[in-house]
Amino acid sequence: QNVLEMTVTNNNYTDPNQLMFEEIKILGLVQELASVTVLQNDGVQPSPHYITNDPVNKVSLIRGLQLELGKSYSLRWTLGTSVNERYDCHPSPDATREKCEELGCVWTEDTSTAGAPYCHYNGSGNAYSVAGVEYTSSGVTADLAFNENNLRAYEKSTSPIGTLRLEVKYHNNHLLQFKIYDYANKRYEVPVPLNLPESPESTVENRLYDVTVQNKPFGIQVRRRSTGTVIWDSQLPTFTFSDMFLQISTRLASQYLYGFGENEHTTFRHDMNWHTWGMFSRDQPPGYKLNSYSVQPFYMGLEEDGNAHGVLLLNSNAMDVTFQPTPALTYRTTGGILDFYMVLGPTPELVVQEYTALIGRPVMPPYWALGFQLCRYGYKNDTEIAELVEGMKKANIPYDVQYADIDYMERQLDFTLNPRFSGLPALIRKIQEEGMRFILILDPAISGNETNYPAFTRGLEKDVFIKWPDTNDIIYAKVWPDLPNVEVNNTLDWDTQVELYRAYAALPDFFRNSTVEWWAREITEVYTNPNDASKSLKFDGLWIDMNEPASFVNGAVGGCRNQQLNFPPYIPQLGSRSEGLLFKTLCMEGQQYLPDGTPVRHYDVHNLYGWSQTKPTLDILQNITKERGIVVTRSTYPSSGKWSGHWLGDNTAAWNQLDKSIIGMMEFSLFGISYTGADICGFFGDSEYELCARWMELGAFYPYSRNHNGNGAMRQDPVAWNSTFEDISRNVLNIRYTLLPYLYTLMYEANVHGSTVIRPLLHEFVEDKTTWEIYKQFLWGPALLISPVLEQGAVTVNAYLPNARWYDYHTGEYIGFRGEFRNLTSPLEHINLHIRGGYILTQQSPANTTFYSRKNPLALTVALNDSYLAEGQLYWDDGVRINAYEDGVYLLTSFTVNQNVLEIKVLHNGYADPNNLKFTQIKILGVTSRVREATVSQNGQAIQSPHLVSYDDQTEILEITRLALELGKEYTLQWS
Repeated sequence: QNVLEMTVTNNNYTDPNQLMFEEIKILGLVQELASVTVLQNDGVQPSPHYITNDPVNKVSLIRGLQLELGKSYSLRWTLGTSVNERYDCHPSPDATREKCEELGCVWTEDTSTAGAPYCHYNGSGNAYSVAGVEYTSSGVTADLAFNENNLRAYEKSTSPIGTLRLEVKYHNNHLLQFKIYDYANKRYEVPVPLNLPESPESTVENRLYDVTVQNKPFGIQVRRRSTGTVIWDSQLPTFTFSDMFLQISTRLASQYLYGFGENEHTTFRHDMNWHTWGMFSRDQPPGYKLNSYSVQPFYMGLEEDGNAHGVLLLNSNAMDVTFQPTPALTYRTTGGILDFYMVLGPTPELVVQEYTALIGRPVMPPYWALGFQLCRYGYKNDTEIAELVEGMKKANIPYDVQYADIDYMERQLDFTLNPRFSGLPALIRKIQEEGMRFILILDPAISGNETNYPAFTRGLEKDVFIKWPDTNDIIYAKVWPDLPNVEVNNTLDWDTQVELYRAYAALPDFFRNSTVEWWAREITEVYTNPNDASKSLKFDGLWIDMNEPASFVNGAVGGCRNQQLNFPPYIPQLGSRSEGLLFKTLCMEGQQYLPDGTPVRHYDVHNLYGWSQTKPTLDILQNITKERGIVVTRSTYPSSGKWSGHWLGDNTAAWNQLDKSIIGMMEFSLFGISYTGADICGFFGDSEYELCARWMELGAFYPYSRNHNGNGAMRQDPVAWNSTFEDISRNVLNIRYTLLPYLYTLMYEANVHGSTVIRPLLHEFVEDKTTWEIYKQFLWGPALLISPVLEQGAVTVNAYLPNARWYDYHTGEYIGFRGEFRNLTSPLEHINLHIRGGYILTQQSPANTTFYSRKNPLALTVALNDSYLAEGQLYWDDGVRINAYEDGVYLLTSFTVNQNVLEIKVLHNGYADPNNLKFTQIKILGVTSRVREATVSQNGQAIQSPHLVSYDDQTEILEITRLALELGKEYTLQWS
């Protein structure tokens, strides 16, 4: 036992080379080798050896030994679990040695490693083994048997289920699914449809992965075939599957892990040093380790060689994930089944494309939704909004969309109009005539305390509200709607105000078909008021908030009735963990019904509430307006991006929120939601001048670019400060508007191919490990690098320029360095932008709204790479048509430069712009030899062109102006 005897039995030869045993390899050890002692004649010998363990393959290596050939030794070793190999056996709070040992686990009080569990599993075995594995060309099936002589004591809801089945499906060459479920008893499964082939489409020769099911203890191992790297390995002691507690761990291929949400993470790459993050949708402003509005159980992992893969756990129960430096990851969830989907990339960008092929591609926003937007909670009346619109116009600051928050409603009741906003219908019509757009907020909660409120009475008639199980009684929460005939005293504390003034509110069940019909009617009657046409609010988009669903009382007025569902045996590591799952939301026993009538508990579908509301809202919006429109939702789940954008929630006016907004957008890029951004200048608290100016500069590069403010905070819109602030805002927004054709094309590429719009640097430069850590800079697509100032008082920014040819966007000059950090000057009015060599950006002269900018002349900026090549595309349609791409009513143009020739080709010609748009200017960066003339030809024939050529040999910029190249036609341009 744990001893190796090396005994000399015959000693008649001495080798002249003084041979020594320097290395001993031990195969098949169940635990890691913790220490080794060398003995000779029972005396301990000093030995300079060191140990390495490979727990995946159960190989331990002792190196550096000096055991002389011809002498007898014994080696004794102890087995143990190194800190990094400890898996938490008591993840609930209040672990003690006694409780730990009752579970059959080991208690080690190790204070040297912060966060490492004191209570950990003993050895690597779990309680399941495999029976009847069947490998086929399209997957694997196996039954999992529970090993009864496992010592743990369980209560009923956490008692391991012994009738489990594993199904592995090789859906295609880069996508596999492994699903563990109870074959004897039907359990809840997530009703979110995925795009899977009817039958597996992979081939044995071309699969990027190989799967092995490990027998005893049970585990699944997935390897990348091309490199042999193990990217999933769950043969670990944690695996358990019971009714209300399911747990599985996997070793990871590296320390580089991205994703999981929605939480406010401090870096883009996860810190693997013993951190646990909870996922359960909640009305929770972003904060450290707090679970916020969305649930996104997806991660992207990088392997040491730069290959990338992605993993989705399709489970919608309350859950958490623990990262440990092994590196390993543990999932714990409170219901449903374990249903994993893995995409093999192998590049980060391909991971997102494959993942969005599975869950659905990001929505295509209308062109106007890429314009700048203004909003606040706390507008006093419609006059205040009208004055803001005039102020922005007078300051000549680009701006497309104005909002109204819940102030426009009477006592915060959905579908009503506050008398203080009686001028809003006319104001909306007026700004629309001027080329602007308007978005309204809607909350899900409906007051039940009104005498004449059709939304509630019709909701009752259609039976749309969530009820207590086995009764006909609505579960009443409290949210924003106030009671009738009360005078609200805002000086009272919040809980007292909720108690005294807030109405009993019912929550619609958006899964039901009847609810969708009801929701459609109520929204339609806001747009076209059947009683008084002058009160119709002709919105262009809808903003759906509070859909976690949020409540200002825990569970229900009067409390919940099912202790076990609201305080399950394992409560994941959520904010306010001790308050249970009902904290700030509905009781978990709430009864809901899927469209086919299947009953489901709110406990299982809570995280899908916002998801279930999103698609119906977009369908209704498009049906009413007959345009593409935009829906922005607060709560999301995988596939929400098909129908909506997402803002990053109720942030704070603070410097530390700037880089967190970049991290949030990059994470939502991974999640397939490309229309994202944070509230520019901050929601809570008063913003200040420098912070807001820097935030306007950063926010001008959010796809969803909206300055939004909280109630009671001082104004922070661009015309609330001074003329210098207006100049800063106007200048940076003019850059945004100039680049909108490029941004719109990126949105098209996301919608059609699933690529990212806000793109982490590592997606383009994965061969450069420096980029794996970068989150204070980001790209628009492949070609535009944004390096904002994020720190108070800073007038430089330490930016990383990866290995490519980069040009300063503002001057057009080649910067002359690459693959290093540099301090770039960045006075208050400046944001550093760089164009990557090898790319062509389409631009358009800006205007105060996109309605007018879309009529303006087009231009190209060509940034040559080291080989004097560049390429780009422009997607163009009418900006509002529903399904323009699907119906072929669009124009797709490609631009290619090789040396001194630009080819403009039309790839799809299904749309002719009524404004007879022309490219009037082409700027080529990085032209190293003098140019005197340029010729334009069509179909191989030179044509008349009144253009001017200017070349600057200092900056190496060639400008060709006064061109008249019609959009939708093909040209060749040559310079010499």
